[in-house]
Amino acid sequence: MRRLFGSVRARATLGATLVVAVALVAAGAAVLLSLKSNLMGEAGTRAERSARVIASQLAAGTPYDKLSGLDGDDGPVQVLAAKKRLVRASEDLEKISGTDSDRVKPQSPVAPGGDDDSDDHEEDLEPGEIAGESTFKNGSATIDGDTEDYRFAAIEVETHDRGRLKVYAGAPLAAEHGAVQTALTVMLIGFPLLLGVVAGVTWLVTRRALRPVEGIRSEMAAITASQDLARRVPEPQTHDEVARLARTTNETLAALETSVERQRRFVADASHELRSPIASLRTQLEVAAAHPELLDLDGAVEDTVRLQRLAADLLLLARLDAGERPHDAKVDLAGLAREAAEGRTGVTVDAEPVNVAGSRGQLGRVLANLLDNAQRHARSAVVVTVRREGDLALVGVADDGDGVPQSDRERIFERFVRLDAARSRDDGGAGLGLAIARDVAVRHGGTLTAGQGPAGGALFELRLPLA
Repeated sequence: MRRLFGSVRARATLGATLVVAVALVAAGAAVLLSLKSNLMGEAGTRAERSARVIASQLAAGTPYDKLSGLDGDDGPVQVLAAKKRLVRASEDLEKISGTDSDRVKPQSPVAPGGDDDSDDHEEDLEPGEIAGESTFKNGSATIDGDTEDYRFAAIEVETHDRGRLKVYAGAPLAAEHGAVQTALTVMLIGFPLLLGVVAGVTWLVTRRALRPVEGIRSEMAAITASQDLARRVPEPQTHDEVARLARTTNETLAALETSVERQRRFVADASHELRSPIASLRTQLEVAAAHPELLDLDGAVEDTVRLQRLAADLLLLARLDAGERPHDAKVDLAGLAREAAEGRTGVTVDAEPVNVAGSRGQLGRVLANLLDNAQRHARSAVVVTVRREGDLALVGVADDGDGVPQSDRERIFERFVRLDAARSRDDGGAGLGLAIARDVAVRHGGTLTAGQGPAGGALFELRLPLA
């Protein structure tokens, strides 16, 4: 049971059925109340019409025994005098309830006018006048052995010689009861059938609507089991939320595949780069252990420094990949550029004061990496410029070397990519400097691009938001 109602289809079907059920019950109750009220009003109108016919005869002075409409065919009739004394009733009336008197046989008359002062009357009437308003009650009566429910209308009339009289006339409620019962029966039979149709349609519609979701789920389960991130979930040929979910899922899988491939390549390249200095250092130490006089101390130190720099680069990249946010400190790029260029041969700095927010250490690492790359490829000169460009700070590092081919200007920012691998390895480069520089720029909300400089060499432009 828990598994059944744990599905979206079952909950949607149950919810839709409950909503329709509540609506049907409310609508059915309103229909029944309205039907009963209308039929009750019609019965009251018929009863009032009969009562006014009798009252008109009494107002005209018609004797009790000459009154017409008392045969019981149209319903029970009572004529009451003061003190609720019955003076006239329908023929064959055996029992009555719901009026002011339960008597069915007339009582002996009193002297004319003798009853008039006995009751307090709600409405002042002139002799021969009939009250304008009627009162209504529900009751029952037995006529000639048949007992039915009736709607009674009561009308007062002021006579010339018999005082104030009250006429009760009833109209049967059998039609009202029958109509209400018929409507209730139809509802009791039709509502469950309608709810069954609603539940069935909702079940089929939700199954059709959720079929692509099940396809996505099963494909994701298969991807998880096979660990094949190259697979994609099926995308429905629709423009609804499920299709957008499938597209978003495939975009997520593509990003995950790219990230995993990048990490796999990073681990492989890092292992390769670490293997060279470690192997070189091990060889020198093994030779020194066997022949101390052949120890190349400078080479061992150089390999150790190279290994230390590579480990530091890998650690920084790992921290950047983990989402480490830079410190929100104010950094003077002009001063930072001069510090990075200090002691470097052939490097000139043209800078105006520009402040940005971020990590001074990481931004200094960006400038140092850019300068290392520029000096590695420059023929004689490297120029560093710092200036404002709208609401951005622009740092340019240009050299007079051979430049970067158009097709490689994005590839050089990939990790462990070296356009001249042999020379870079000799100079101690591992192909991480530009990758680190771009990652740091992105973490600071900026960009780092490569282009062609004024002297024909490479131009790297770092753009960062002003502090």
